[in-house]
Amino acid sequence: MADREDKSTQDDPDLADAMAAAAGDEVAFARIVRRRQGEIARQMWHFTRDRHDHEALVQEVFVGAFLSLPRYRGTAPVLHWLRRIATRTGYQHWKRQTRKRGPLAALESAWTEHALRAADGGAPSEAAECLFELLRRLPDKDRLVLTLIYFEECSMAEAAERMGWSVTLVKVRAFRARHRLRALLEEAGYGPKQH
Repeated sequence: MADREDKSTQDDPDLADAMAAAAGDEVAFARIVRRRQGEIARQMWHFTRDRHDHEALVQEVFVGAFLSLPRYRGTAPVLHWLRRIATRTGYQHWKRQTRKRGPLAALESAWTEHALRAADGGAPSEAAECLFELLRRLPDKDRLVLTLIYFEECSMAEAAERMGWSVTLVKVRAFRARHRLRALLEEAGYGPKQH
């Protein structure tokens, strides 16, 4: 058994470093951060477009990972484990933002309408920013499922695993979220009106 563990940690530097970090080797954890920071940063960009918040979220993911090292069993690859932590971190960020936004919702809505109109015929990056703003208007769970499926390109099963939901729940939530997003687009004057 020990030979098998030694072999698997030799074949997987992330796993070896995670086990060493769990035993107190902070340098080993720093190697994981260096190897995986870019991938986690790309994932967290789907949760915020604010550079300051983005940087803080990436750091929050790795702090959360470091604190949960004693519970990491090595049954899943380290990157999968980090992505689950990142998904939870991003979702919690959205929930915090939703609570803060309350009184500013009307102003934000007016800004979003203006941004959508400005993006009509504008650069693809402007359209992406407008889509991001529309997604912000969805309930957090709807936003999360659409982000995982369309931006992270997760299968339904992968999204379910990251969210800790059943595949059926992910499918239902995705279906409802797409309809809510379509309604927001129609409300903003894009797409055909449904009767």
